[in-house]
Amino acid sequence: MGQRNLIAIGLAIFLGLIAVYFANVYFSARETQQVKYAEENRMARIVVASQDLAFAAPLSTQNVRLANWPANSVPVGAFTSIEQAVHNRVALRPIVPGEPILASKVSGTDGRATLSANLPLGQLAFAIPVSDVSGVGGFIRPGDVVDVLLTRVIPGEGNQSGDKMTDVVLEAVPVLGIDQVADDKKTEPQVGKTATLQVDTFGAQKLALAMQSGSMSLALRNVADQVTGARKTVTRNDLSPNRFYMRGRSGGGGSGPGPAAALAMNGAARRIAAPSPSGAMPAPRPMGPTMTVVRGTRATQEEFVRGY
Repeated sequence: MGQRNLIAIGLAIFLGLIAVYFANVYFSARETQQVKYAEENRMARIVVASQDLAFAAPLSTQNVRLANWPANSVPVGAFTSIEQAVHNRVALRPIVPGEPILASKVSGTDGRATLSANLPLGQLAFAIPVSDVSGVGGFIRPGDVVDVLLTRVIPGEGNQSGDKMTDVVLEAVPVLGIDQVADDKKTEPQVGKTATLQVDTFGAQKLALAMQSGSMSLALRNVADQVTGARKTVTRNDLSPNRFYMRGRSGGGGSGPGPAAALAMNGAARRIAAPSPSGAMPAPRPMGPTMTVVRGTRATQEEFVRGY
């Protein structure tokens, strides 16, 4: 009986030691986890905006403050003291309340808000003239995306000043500023005289040449629309839905090109006035080849102007 008691006591002590061991392991792991959690969530003090800051807005003790921030998530370039952040600095881009003040978002201590500080590497700012019409009635504002169109006289011998075509010079171009406004928070329509666009070197060259070649206009597009590709050149032929069957005449007769061939010539027909009655002023003499245009049962003689 005494031996059996000793065995029971020994077993109880053994089980108790095992329970103490596992309890120590559990609480040690919990303590380690708590220490690690405290280290990971240790807070730092960084400078954030206390109100909206527009482009070129000077930083001061009235529009910035210190805020707690997870120490392991402090952004690169953050300021840890207000004196260092506001020392003769201005905002280079809009900053919202609670947003960290970063060195990349503010100027140096010279206090200059230059547009070049916002340009990505390899990009240029190029200004083109606009008007209330070419600038989409003033609805184009900084931060928008536009296409640049060029309308010019069709090159070639014999073309007239009214023979024009329109090409898309650049697509999906960001607008940096209208006149001297570069703040994308100002969305009210305003007619400007210049639009500053963000382009690469080749794009700047195309814009410089386009300014000397004809009239440019902007087309506003959805900022989420990034679809680009080859665009068709538009001429006066694309403005009319009519398609004519043409039969050519050269002197005494002969059949000319059919409808497909006539359209492939990419030309334009100009109607010639009918011969005037006897004694009246004679009809103007045609300047080029003539054709007979048949509409139903009616035929009219028209001049074919080359050069499109």
